[in-house]
Amino acid sequence: MNEVIDQIATKAGIAPDLAEKAVGMILSFLQREAPDGPVTKMIESFPGATDLVAQYGGDQTGGGGLLGGLLSAVGAGGGIMGLGQQLMSSGLSMGDISSLAKETVATARQYAGNEVVDEVVNSVPGLSQFV
Repeated sequence: MNEVIDQIATKAGIAPDLAEKAVGMILSFLQREAPDGPVTKMIESFPGATDLVAQYGGDQTGGGGLLGGLLSAVGAGGGIMGLGQQLMSSGLSMGDISSLAKETVATARQYAGNEVVDEVVNSVPGLSQFV
């Protein structure tokens, strides 16, 4: 798994430990938001992804500081914006998140194929504009 994360981290210009956590959070988000069939196939095809989801899937707090609290108060704490807030709270900038998301999806395409990944991406509202 380290080799895959190292490649994503290098291409995105992010430290490997932060990339590992962020990729785990992204894949966990997709597992929650996308249809079971395609997302399961994608995660199972992506080397080490199942472990990352298990390790970082519980890192979804309702907090996120003032912004997270406000978003939750108006019912907007989830979805792609909630993921963005979690990733920024981990120390990533919007540019980092964009690069990391693109590299994660590109890597998923290598292992699961375009059709499966497109189905996952297109099923999550707002995701396609980031990848």
